[in-house]
Amino acid sequence: MRALIFDLDGTLVDTVYQHVVAWQQALEEAGMPIDGWRIHRRIGMSGGLFTRAVSREVGRDLSEQEAERLQLRHGQIFRALAPERRPLPGAVHLLRSLGEMGVPYSIATSGRRPDIDASISALSVASSIPVVHRGDVARAKPEPDLFLAAAARLSLPPEECYVVGDAVWDLLAARRGRMFSVGLLTGGYGMDELLAAGAYRVYRDPADLEASLDELGVRPDPEFTT
Repeated sequence: MRALIFDLDGTLVDTVYQHVVAWQQALEEAGMPIDGWRIHRRIGMSGGLFTRAVSREVGRDLSEQEAERLQLRHGQIFRALAPERRPLPGAVHLLRSLGEMGVPYSIATSGRRPDIDASISALSVASSIPVVHRGDVARAKPEPDLFLAAAARLSLPPEECYVVGDAVWDLLAARRGRMFSVGLLTGGYGMDELLAAGAYRVYRDPADLEASLDELGVRPDPEFTT
């Protein structure tokens, strides 16, 4: 396996629960209160898919204008809740190590700019690393478009990429894109759920993943020199 494609929220940065609170507050303000645990189960979807899920929860269709207002308000609240982002344990070191090993990697997220900018900065991601976000593709997870676009930017076929994610939506999207996937427990899903969604292996956090790269067949490129 030649490359890794990482989800962002809950996989590399500790932002899942800020997203839950932001969505919950935005929905509350709009007169559509939803329990936090129901919101959590859908973090990782695109905002558009999320608002369709909200329609089912509240028992009526949301207009296009309502959906747009909810997504905008969610982004405003999220940025206020998390002006600075905290990388998950080992995330920065893992990305640095991959660079030093000559292992290609990219980031593919259902988030949009400017919401993701602080997270990318907190991870010290080099400008040369491909970052695919929701605005770059027609469909988001559980569709595979984000991950397929990330593989294309690495100039590699999907079959030569591992997807690393924390939510079942990541793993389902990887499966539909003909990619192996790796689950992390950092987003609040249990090991059994991640394995059932198609994870080849499940690790505690990015640090645990780095310690186990050999299990995935990820090794330094012998032709790469730093």
